[in-house]
Amino acid sequence: MFIDREDAATRLAQELKPLKLHEPIVLAIPRGGVVTGAVLARELDAELDVVLSRKLRAPQQPELAIGAIGEDGEIYLNEAVRAALEASPAYLEQERKHQLDEIARRRTMFRTVRPEAPLAGRSVILTDDGIATGSTMIAALHVVHAHRPRELIVAVPVASPDRLPAIRALCDRLICLEAPDDFFAVGQFYQSFDPVEDEEAVRLVQERAEATRPNTKRTGRIVKSSSETRERAQKRQ
Repeated sequence: MFIDREDAATRLAQELKPLKLHEPIVLAIPRGGVVTGAVLARELDAELDVVLSRKLRAPQQPELAIGAIGEDGEIYLNEAVRAALEASPAYLEQERKHQLDEIARRRTMFRTVRPEAPLAGRSVILTDDGIATGSTMIAALHVVHAHRPRELIVAVPVASPDRLPAIRALCDRLICLEAPDDFFAVGQFYQSFDPVEDEEAVRLVQERAEATRPNTKRTGRIVKSSSETRERAQKRQ
């Protein structure tokens, strides 16, 4: 049992610290995952960004996922759940459009405070506050793979044990602190599991972006702005 997302992420960071990471960046799935990601990024001295994937809700059961969609528009479906709930093609198309609209809204919201980070050749840590059906995480994994990271690590505090094989097959390393057989929902393993609002998630991303700009530890130098460069050139003339 975790006290809250911060407690869970602090414990999770201890499992990641011994790893040899190359230009690490933490990618969080909003919104709850951003709280987890912010702690990991701080503890690992890494950048923080978001990856936008959304679950496709089951008809009449919005808390149940029949699949997920990533910001690249790619859809992952749990065909067994879809068939059992008789989700029609018309319903799926309506839900797809709705979730793409929400992804676009969130992209605008987060990109106003933090441009999309480059991922190629880097150690990418993909995180959320937990994994239930795994659909959203799988969609996010497909999105990140397209950016060709050096390695892709999934790190979560808790997950449904029957979903871990599918996740493990799509990443280089999977770190999960708890995978209990009596898993019912992510929130049951937190004493405090309050909803995370947009404003908090954006604030955490912005604060980490400011803390790592410029990142003198990685580059060894501060990159001057173009205006500063021009001023120096004029003085030399």
